Amino acid sequence: MSGEKSDESLIKPPRQLMALLAIGFAVPALIAALIALLVVTEGRKLDQGPSSLDANAVAARIKPVAEVAFAESGGGAAKAAQTGEKVVQQYCAACHATGAAGAPKIGDKGSWTTRIGSGLDQMLKVSISGKGAMPARGGAAGLSDFELARAIVHMANQSGGKLKEPAAPKGAAPAAERSGEQVVQAACIRCHESGQSGAPRIGDKAAWSQRISQGVDAVTKSAIRGHGSMPARGGLADLTDREVTRAILYMFGRAGAEGAAKKTAGK
Repeated sequence: MSGEKSDESLIKPPRQLMALLAIGFAVPALIAALIALLVVTEGRKLDQGPSSLDANAVAARIKPVAEVAFAESGGGAAKAAQTGEKVVQQYCAACHATGAAGAPKIGDKGSWTTRIGSGLDQMLKVSISGKGAMPARGGAAGLSDFELARAIVHMANQSGGKLKEPAAPKGAAPAAERSGEQVVQAACIRCHESGQSGAPRIGDKAAWSQRISQGVDAVTKSAIRGHGSMPARGGLADLTDREVTRAILYMFGRAGAEGAAKKTAGK
């Protein structure tokens, strides 16, 4: 009988078993929480010491945030504005080079006459707000008004216009000057590669001999003004006088003018 009582005492009711299990899980968790609390409390005490208010300590704590903030604020040099040609190539050519979606095709004077007649300011307003299938700013929200105006002038002058390059806003970084070869590829090659409209072909010594004899300055002035079928500055209103000269020196050099190629690099 005593053995039976002993066996029965070992068997616990379900409620007691559940309670024991709960206590078994709760105790380790409570101990872990107390340890974590002690660690955090001690850490706060250390942070509240005089050294935590030291300027160097504060600077060290905010350093990563400060560096990111200054980098994003544009503390460096101002970003140079893109040329009209570059903007057209990147954003406008998709439609304006082919006339897609009713866009006036670059080089089609009939499509551009009315638009050019409305003036640069009006064309810029339309470009900023968007019209028809063309989204606002040609779909390039990051373009400045100055860059948009440059792109419009570039396209208009390739299509019979004679618009002046828009004035750069105050504080704008100057664009890097292009080499003679870059200018030729961008503006001159359309006619001078094939001899179109009587243009002297690149590399044709006989065709260039008369112009070479006139001298660089005279040919530069003629190119800046435009003559015959060649528009002023080759149709690129944003070309500087130095860039025009570089292009001429490059083509002189290709035609065998002695020393012209060397001058291109330094002029």
